[in-house]
Amino acid sequence: MVNDGLSAIPLLLAEVTPQAVANYALESSAAANSLVGGASYLTAAALFILSLKWLSHPRTARKGVRAGEVGMVVAIVGTLLIFQAVSIKWVLIGVVLGSLIGAPMAIWMPMTAVPQRTALSHAFGALAAALVGTAHYYWLYGLWSEESGIKFTPDHFETAVLAIEVLLGCLTFTGSLVAFGKLQDLIPSSIKGLPNQNVINFSLLGAAILVAIWLAVSPLTHVLFPVLILLGLAFGLCLVIPIGGADMPTVISLLNSYAGLSASLMGFVLNNYLLIVAGALDGSSGLILSIIMCKAMNRSFTNVLFGRMDASKVAAADDVYGGKVKSATAEDVAMLLDGVRRVVVVPGYGMAVSQAQHAVRELFHMLEERGTEVEFAIHPVAGRMPGHMNVLLAEADIPYDKLKEMDEINPSFAQTDVVIVIGANDVVNPLANTDPKSPIAGMPILNVGDARTVVVVKRSLSPGFAGIPNPLFAADNTLMLFEDGKKAVVDMVAAMKAAS
Repeated sequence: MVNDGLSAIPLLLAEVTPQAVANYALESSAAANSLVGGASYLTAAALFILSLKWLSHPRTARKGVRAGEVGMVVAIVGTLLIFQAVSIKWVLIGVVLGSLIGAPMAIWMPMTAVPQRTALSHAFGALAAALVGTAHYYWLYGLWSEESGIKFTPDHFETAVLAIEVLLGCLTFTGSLVAFGKLQDLIPSSIKGLPNQNVINFSLLGAAILVAIWLAVSPLTHVLFPVLILLGLAFGLCLVIPIGGADMPTVISLLNSYAGLSASLMGFVLNNYLLIVAGALDGSSGLILSIIMCKAMNRSFTNVLFGRMDASKVAAADDVYGGKVKSATAEDVAMLLDGVRRVVVVPGYGMAVSQAQHAVRELFHMLEERGTEVEFAIHPVAGRMPGHMNVLLAEADIPYDKLKEMDEINPSFAQTDVVIVIGANDVVNPLANTDPKSPIAGMPILNVGDARTVVVVKRSLSPGFAGIPNPLFAADNTLMLFEDGKKAVVDMVAAMKAAS
């Protein structure tokens, strides 16, 4: 038995060729890469989940952003390991180019432009998903067609998933570009779409669904794939073009949900589990945020997407304001604030535009030093995105416990001496409660009119996103300070210092 075993050794050694050793090394390396890549995916998924959890509260938001960034880096490294990229030259070129474009946008982008930058990011992400889906379909078509020489059986389910994924990616791409254009004033707000816009929208969507079904039934009908792409692009354009500025933050959030769903579907096609998880997280969080925003505005998805805010039936501005508006100066407001017990500040988009948050902080500290109780009333959709005011005030180091949500602070306005509204409009418009025919009828608002005195800081009587006049500006207990938000607050502080 021993001799038999020894005699087999030369035969075994003869099979250990340099090629065999190289193959074994490659297989071992691939197995190790797959193991490390799988661990990277698990780590990245956990970081993405933690990122969303931490982002849900302002105090942990920075930690959430860092977790998301680290998770994305880990995900990229894991992907390169799992799929054993032979050359990462083009990947590195893409990373460098993306960083050169993205870093300046992140560093120098003003807070007032974050919504449109977010829309632009959604457009790029959706375009990437649509391009990957298109490339994957035509790669599969090459395997399925007889021209390839090796005939594979077409996969109807995979084609259906690809069709839905590309449709979502295309409509999100053009829809997000339109949202960016409207928020950046590149597309005039006066453009409200075409006559019978909803008929056009549903026709495009119906045609796209029919083409997707046809492709699923007959995957080799490759000439229909460009038709699907064109229908998706046209539907996204026609869907968002009639939507007004007041609803645009909700639309951006919903488009984010579409982009996430598109990425998740692509994960199923590519058998990439992390892409499934990340896309599902993105899609679900965007949908939840859209639901919260619609609830805050007392509107439904169908009303946002297929309805229009019609301001043609509301009273004209001259009828609302004529002879009733009372102007004030910063010195008048300083005298009004002298010795008051309670002040509530209502920040709005005007504060963001003028970057008045630091001046507001100085006013806050001065009032508190005089024994005045000061709080900040935050409407869920104040500004151009949820949390817009929270971020600005946190940047100015306003204590977070001084920021009160709408439902919490509304009952206390009746016990408030002075409310200072800085650049807010629709979120304090009483027409939401008093006029059932108003475009914002039923939208929850901050009931600032219940306070003893209201000071509205605004550059003019121009309407808000809804395009309607605000009777609050002409109320008996309202004073209008027509000035840039930052300058008005700075002048208030200077007048209070001069009087003390």
